[in-house]
Amino acid sequence: MQSRSRLQTVLATLALHLGAAALIGYFAYHAYTGDHGLLAKRNFEQELQQLENDLEALKAQRAALEHKVSLLAVTQLDPDLLDEQGRRQLDFIHPKDIVLLRNK
Repeated sequence: MQSRSRLQTVLATLALHLGAAALIGYFAYHAYTGDHGLLAKRNFEQELQQLENDLEALKAQRAALEHKVSLLAVTQLDPDLLDEQGRRQLDFIHPKDIVLLRNK
């Protein structure tokens, strides 16, 4: 019959607890900093919020452009907008227009 010494029993128990603590620490570290961890989730949520803000800005810009295009439709042609666009594209000015030059 083989008997263990008290020191061997204590060392085996200590090794078991240290191994379990190391394993828990390993998984906890990767749960916080890993590719799918808490930091990655926070970064993803911040990026998602930024992209949603960009989407709202683009939707507003698109609505403004759609409204401007609808003013150029044949059924409801806005003469002022037509005049403005024609002058801009042809680089003409009206004799009564005031032209302000600015440095860029």
